[in-house]
Amino acid sequence: MNNREYRVMDSFEQLKQDCSNCSRCILGATRKNLVFGTGNEHSDLVFVGEGPGEKEDQQGIPFVGPAGQLLDVMLKLIGLRREDVYICNIVKCRPPQNRDPAPDEREACSQWLQRQLALIDPKIIVCLGRISATSLISPTFKITKEHGQWYEIDGRKVIATYHPSALLRDVSKRPEAFADFREIRSALRALGHPCDPLSFYSSENKETENDPVL
Repeated sequence: MNNREYRVMDSFEQLKQDCSNCSRCILGATRKNLVFGTGNEHSDLVFVGEGPGEKEDQQGIPFVGPAGQLLDVMLKLIGLRREDVYICNIVKCRPPQNRDPAPDEREACSQWLQRQLALIDPKIIVCLGRISATSLISPTFKITKEHGQWYEIDGRKVIATYHPSALLRDVSKRPEAFADFREIRSALRALGHPCDPLSFYSSENKETENDPVL
């Protein structure tokens, strides 16, 4: 089924209901909560991670742990807030012990992501990490060598960068990741989005403006 056919048959409410009843793989039996996605369902920009972690499984919202906090900072540095974008994952249920989603689990969940993307119809997709990039760009994608490069897939611009959790483990990669985010900002500006980071820094929170996190 193509994107147009998905858009005709779907609504977000119906898609969430269908996804919540999914039993295509073993993850549905071990999760606490479905982690479907969050943010602006009409955004030009979608971030796709790999899978929910423990905190996400508890709350049913993607990227709410330390990696999500870092993602929020990275968004602010290019003039975006979480509510400006849409955030989801390759798989919607937490893999046990936060292991990588298995190939069959990614395949079982791929329909839900494709239906999400068809409904949102973003101009830009950002793959957060290796699992997302190998699922959406190429099975042979090398995140350390190919991050920050643009691809056109199904009429959309697609780019990959390091997963925020990788940046928490290895801070030396943060300048590379921020360079990738500047590429994303440039692409958004070309679509007419201002992406002015200064607008998100209040006089009461000046330390954020000089935050060395990246």
